[in-house]
Amino acid sequence: MIPATIAKVTTVQRLDAPSSYFEKRDNKRQRRESDTRKGAEDETLKDASTLYVGNLSFYTTEEQIHELFSKCGEIKRLVMGLDRFSKTPCGFCFVEYYTNADALDAMKYIGGTKLDERIIRTDLDPGFKEGRQYGRGPTGGQVRDYYREDYDPGRGGYGGREQRNLQERR
Repeated sequence: MIPATIAKVTTVQRLDAPSSYFEKRDNKRQRRESDTRKGAEDETLKDASTLYVGNLSFYTTEEQIHELFSKCGEIKRLVMGLDRFSKTPCGFCFVEYYTNADALDAMKYIGGTKLDERIIRTDLDPGFKEGRQYGRGPTGGQVRDYYREDYDPGRGGYGGREQRNLQERR
């Protein structure tokens, strides 16, 4: 019996090893499928009039968001992201405009600016569907907040996992 720490060295080539031709062909096929998926996503977002807005403070209000984003066009609907369990804001929202041009303007002019001392992120979204307003993290908020290890007062203090670790140490 060979110990697990000693690697087996062999000079025999496998007869069933995939050919380099097959590997290249398979890689090309995977790239083509990936490009097709990206093209389909681009096609979906081409006329999108909804924006995902992230990195918001938990204390940012709907009124503040409406005031800022209405500078780029008339807002059809604004949906705040909520903690799945406590139904409190958890740092993101969806802003739906009437036109794609207004959404693009908001992305261009508002994305990367500060709101409540936080740099907000904007991205086109294929459209809001019921249920997407809830955080998907294990503690009900956003996944990224659960894994965050630093202290961020605008997003509820320490991340969910770090808070659990602190409680266990006590």
